[in-house]
Amino acid sequence: MNKILNRVNSTEDLKKLTQKEKVELAEDIRELIIDIVSKNGGHLASNLGVVELTIAIHSVFNAPTDKIIWDVGHQSYVHKILTGRKDKMHTLRKFGGMAGFPKCAESPFDNFDTGHSSTSISAGLGMAIARDLKGEKHNVIAIIGDGALTGGMALEALNHAGASKTNLIVILNDNEMSIAKNVGGISLFLSKARTRKVYTKSSGYIKKAIQKLPKGSNRIINLVRRVKYSIKQLFIPNMLFEDLGFKYFGPIDGHDIDKLEGILKLSKGMDGPILIHVVTKKGKGYKPAEENPDRFHSASDFNIETGESNKKKAKDYSKAFGEKLVELAWKDKKIVAVTASMKDGTGLTAFGERFPERLFDVGIAEQHALGFSAGLAKAGMIPVVPIYSSFYQRGFDQVIHDIALQNLPVIMCVDRARNCWKRWRNSSRHF
Repeated sequence: MNKILNRVNSTEDLKKLTQKEKVELAEDIRELIIDIVSKNGGHLASNLGVVELTIAIHSVFNAPTDKIIWDVGHQSYVHKILTGRKDKMHTLRKFGGMAGFPKCAESPFDNFDTGHSSTSISAGLGMAIARDLKGEKHNVIAIIGDGALTGGMALEALNHAGASKTNLIVILNDNEMSIAKNVGGISLFLSKARTRKVYTKSSGYIKKAIQKLPKGSNRIINLVRRVKYSIKQLFIPNMLFEDLGFKYFGPIDGHDIDKLEGILKLSKGMDGPILIHVVTKKGKGYKPAEENPDRFHSASDFNIETGESNKKKAKDYSKAFGEKLVELAWKDKKIVAVTASMKDGTGLTAFGERFPERLFDVGIAEQHALGFSAGLAKAGMIPVVPIYSSFYQRGFDQVIHDIALQNLPVIMCVDRARNCWKRWRNSSRHF
């Protein structure tokens, strides 16, 4: 049990392993994470999905000199295990124990405190430009999920990074999920990008054909290149990342350590911003989590054999809210619900089942959720917007400027506010 993991106490130990041993290590790590989370609770599915990716990153790069930034941090358990903290994993979610997210005060390998979505590219670009100004040479790697890419901050950062020409490696972990199933244009775009293998094969044939042409065949070469571009547009419409200024690689199997290491090594020697599109399976290696990744995103303690929670869930505030909203919506057709990728967590599942045309999931985009709701209200609807208390901070300007100052009938519901109050009350005792 965990025989390979027993030999890995640092990233230097990891680099000494053979590829076969790294595959075995991946299984050892999954076994450890499942065991710990089944007892303590925690973010399970997201961590199981990035095991091979994290092994490959730490095999190729030299942390903490190279800076690795995990967006949100839901998927940082593997990173912590490989950077000397595996013996502290049993303290996860315990008072005074290991943090469930990257925390700079905990380890020099954690380069940025994360918890909110869509921040890693901005932070990574800032670190990369600071590196250049100081004349340093290390790599900066930002890992972001496809769900987090719907956040406006991530798109703003992509726009800036592409234009900056700065050496920055962005790894897009595409598992078609955030907390729940992804929605919207970005998700559709990535689905199309997964067809890139077809384009890559045809592109390879065209390159070989060009190389065989005699010198002086410029008109033929230009024609062939136009054909290549047309094929590219056919299979990958509007390649956003390349148009923004990134060198794009992918999609790549996120569970093939050898292939991942190969593309990461290649990226180290290239200039400018690079985006590596990696396709992974959330909950990989544990069947209940693979089949129900949303339920195992953040799990309470559970039975490993069955995947069933050890706690009987009582009727909570979110469920009571959702049931009342359904009751009201039957009476008033102007009532609609808006969620920022948190339909289940905020009690809107039943509403979505009964009124699918009146539930709007905008993805991880709280600012847009509130601005969109303001527009709905201005046009005569009654939008109800339940958002976790800590995530409401991301839409503070919209609450004041777009809703309150216009006195619009937007029903803003604050989920998990009691936990937020308890945290504030406890922290305030230190002042």
